[in-house]
Amino acid sequence: MAVPDFQSFFLPLLQYSSDGELHSTKEAYDAMADHFNLSKEDQQEMLPSGKQATYKNRIAWARVYLSKALLLESPKRGFFRIAERGRELLKSNPTKLRVKQLKQYPEFVEFHKSGNKQEKGTENEGDEERIATPEEIFENAYQDLRRNLAGELLAQIAKNTPEFFENLVVRLLVKMGYGGSIKDAGQSMGRSGDEGIDGIIKEDKLGLDVIYIQAKRWQGSVGRPDVQKFVGALHGKRAKKGVFITTGSFTRDAEHYVSTIDPKVVLIDGSRLVDLMIDHNLGVSIVDSYEIKKIDSDFFFEE
Repeated sequence: MAVPDFQSFFLPLLQYSSDGELHSTKEAYDAMADHFNLSKEDQQEMLPSGKQATYKNRIAWARVYLSKALLLESPKRGFFRIAERGRELLKSNPTKLRVKQLKQYPEFVEFHKSGNKQEKGTENEGDEERIATPEEIFENAYQDLRRNLAGELLAQIAKNTPEFFENLVVRLLVKMGYGGSIKDAGQSMGRSGDEGIDGIIKEDKLGLDVIYIQAKRWQGSVGRPDVQKFVGALHGKRAKKGVFITTGSFTRDAEHYVSTIDPKVVLIDGSRLVDLMIDHNLGVSIVDSYEIKKIDSDFFFEE
């Protein structure tokens, strides 16, 4: 099954703590995974940032929401237990517990005010629509912006000349740490003149090894024949490494082919190309930046 939305953890988490004992967050992760029969794959699903498992993020925020409603309390770092208000709520044998029900508590309403705009509209459907955790809202918005930027980058590259594209490839590889300098890398591009090779770039700043490059500004898919031509040119140079970069895509046959050969050839399609450009700040500029902060628990620790 898919990982439930974070509101679905409210009631099971409160019921889990009904024994009145202190429970660690790790224990809650395991208990909720068992409660919802989450598979290994479900538990390995990550947030878009790749920094935390989705189910752990949702359980952690479910705990925050229950704590803000004073249904749970945290007497010490990393642990929680049911509060008196939580016991009273469970006495009514609730069948569901969502944000809508938590709004009966003024403390939660105060906490929840800042999130009303993000979650507005979900309660018109009986509050059963999925409400994302703050991290998910932020990260999904970031990914949407990034996807839109990637599309704009590819469109912009397509408007420029093949020469511009070859220069772009050089600058990207230098940004990634190859080639030593733009001057050295630029001089090596286009010098070879061999069929299937557009240029050569140093693998490191000392030039201990070189990488042969093929750069194709294509709209469609690059197939195995074109990749084979590049590999043949590599063999002619007794080269061990090559990079084939295109603004288009590669066929599965081409991808399978490079996985079975020597020399080592890396295929970079248009999608990966613009991702690398964004990651290395090439052709893009930073409009704004946001820092995500959390409590430094060590600061408040008293020996």
